[in-house]
Amino acid sequence: MNVKDLDACVANNFKSLCLSYLFFPLLLLLLVVIFLFINDAFSFEAYAQTQKNLFLYLNAKLSAFPALQSNLTQLGDVAIFLPFLTLFVVYAPKFWESLLTSLLVSSVLTNLLKRVFAVPRPAAMFDNTSFVIIGDALKGNTSLPSGHSIATFTILTSLFFGFMPKKLNQKILWFVFIFILGLLIVFSRVGVGAHYPIDVIIGSIIGYLSSIIGILINKKFNMWRWMTNKKYYLVTLAILGICGASLINKIITTNLLIYYFSLASLAISIFIITRIYVKKRV
Repeated sequence: MNVKDLDACVANNFKSLCLSYLFFPLLLLLLVVIFLFINDAFSFEAYAQTQKNLFLYLNAKLSAFPALQSNLTQLGDVAIFLPFLTLFVVYAPKFWESLLTSLLVSSVLTNLLKRVFAVPRPAAMFDNTSFVIIGDALKGNTSLPSGHSIATFTILTSLFFGFMPKKLNQKILWFVFIFILGLLIVFSRVGVGAHYPIDVIIGSIIGYLSSIIGILINKKFNMWRWMTNKKYYLVTLAILGICGASLINKIITTNLLIYYFSLASLAISIFIITRIYVKKRV
C-alpha cells in the first residue's frame, strides 16, 4: 500500500464513523455511575474505600515490575506517545489531523473534569506505607479521571478506527492488540500508585469518546491541514524539534528506556520530513 492509499484508507475508515459510536461508551459510563450509586460511593472517602482492596491488590501485583510500570506509564504522556506516530504526518496526514483534534477535545475534558470532581489521589487517602509508589507521590485532588488514561485511549481509539483492517479475523486481532496495549498502559497508573482503578476505567472511556468526537469535528472543520501541508513543514519541524529537546531533557533528568525509543522515532520522522521539505524547496 502506497502513501496515498494509506491516507485514503484512513479517510474512508473515519468517514464511516457517526454519532452512534458514542452510545456504547456512554452506556459504560452509566454503568460505572450505577455501580458507585449502589455502593454509596459519591463521597471522597467512600469512593476510595470502595476500591481500596482492588487498588491494593492491583498495585501489589503490578508494582512487582517497577521498571516496566515506570516505562509503560510514560506512554500515557502525549509528549512521549506522539513521537511514535509523527511519521503519519507524511504517510497518513488524515489520521494526524483528526488525532490532533481529538487530543484537543481530550485535553479540555481532562482539565474540566479534574476540576469538577477534585478527587484526592490514593497517596492523599491511604497510608503511603500500605502500597507501592513508583516515582513521585502524587497527593493532589486530581485523581478522577486519569489524564494519562484519557490521552492513551484517545490515541489508541484513533489508531484502531483509522487503520482498521477490512478482513474480520484481522479486525479481531487488531482490536485485541489495541485493547491489551491500552490496558497495560492505563493500569500502570494503578501500578505506580497514582490512580484508583475506576479513575483509569472512566479515563479510558472518556478517551474513546474524545477520539470519536474529535474525528467527527475534524470531518466538519479541519483545523490542522496546514501542519501536513509540505509548504509548512518548516513549522512542523520546529514543533518536532521542541518535542525532541523536551525528550532529551527527560533523558537527562529521569533516563527511562521509553524516552530513547520515543526520541529515536522522532529523529527518524524529523529526518524524513526534512528530506521531503528540502527536495520541495530545491
